[in-house]
Amino acid sequence: MSTSGHRGSILIVEDDEDIRAAMAELLESEGFEVAVASNGQEGLEVLSQMGPPCLVLLDLMMPVMNGEDFLRHVRQDPVLNPVPVVIVTASGRPPLPGTQGILKKPFEITDLFATVTLHCP
Repeated sequence: MSTSGHRGSILIVEDDEDIRAAMAELLESEGFEVAVASNGQEGLEVLSQMGPPCLVLLDLMMPVMNGEDFLRHVRQDPVLNPVPVVIVTASGRPPLPGTQGILKKPFEITDLFATVTLHCP
């Protein structure tokens, strides 16, 4: 899937530093501009500075502000509301209303790329 040039921006909101770093490195190697946040509150701050990305990859269970609260804030903002949000979780719960799907941990790299390509062509 290797490509050159800028392919769009992605926000990863994930409290596990290893998962966050691995996802960011993989996506950057494919030409995406990646911003990261370790909780929902930090994610909202990053969004306010970067503008709407082509996709948000969102963990649910995080300190400070969880994924559901982050999603609620994003969906109430008219500028951010259209941004696709995919939940990245180990839980077996169904997709939350207002999300575009789930990437179940642990996931294959091909599944990550397929999810991102769907929203950031």
